[in-house]
Amino acid sequence: MVRYGKEHKSETRRRIIETAGRRLKQDGIDGSGVSVLMKDAGLTNGAFYAHFESKDDLVTTAIADQLKVQAENVVARAAPGRAGVEQIVRGYLSPRHRDSLGDGCPNAALLDEIGRCTDATRQAYTDGVLVLIDGIAARMAPEAPSSARVKALSLLGLMAGTLQLSRALTDSQLASELLEQGIDNALALLDAGQRV
Repeated sequence: MVRYGKEHKSETRRRIIETAGRRLKQDGIDGSGVSVLMKDAGLTNGAFYAHFESKDDLVTTAIADQLKVQAENVVARAAPGRAGVEQIVRGYLSPRHRDSLGDGCPNAALLDEIGRCTDATRQAYTDGVLVLIDGIAARMAPEAPSSARVKALSLLGLMAGTLQLSRALTDSQLASELLEQGIDNALALLDAGQRV
């Protein structure tokens, strides 16, 4: 029997989390069984329990990871100020993001299911969203991020809802028009209350 080091176990766990994150966003939590998640990672079902106690444990971990990645790769890389927030809005409400379920935002892909998940999963989601919100607020109001926190949460809600609706429509022209209107609405929200 081959023995692997701790690095191998850590790398395997990371691979499971990353592939599960993509699959969960693509097929939903209920539509993604352990066997499919493990197959995506190139592993057997038996290996699952060496890394996670249950599917709920993996879902919680994958959602937290997806939100962390979004905060690091999208929000943290945006410039401070309106230009950075506009960059986030335009990227989020783009046809590319709409059409890339597995590589997109966990909010728009999983929000309806997260509300029915375990308390641990909902807490991991809440913690991850707060990091996103604080990052967006820091770009909205670099001098006083806490003053923009509720506005940042509203902006995320507007963007996630718009993206969900756009994904659900079969009329591609209407779906694209919705994204454009969503951008206009998000930028109007961003500018609301700003002094000229």
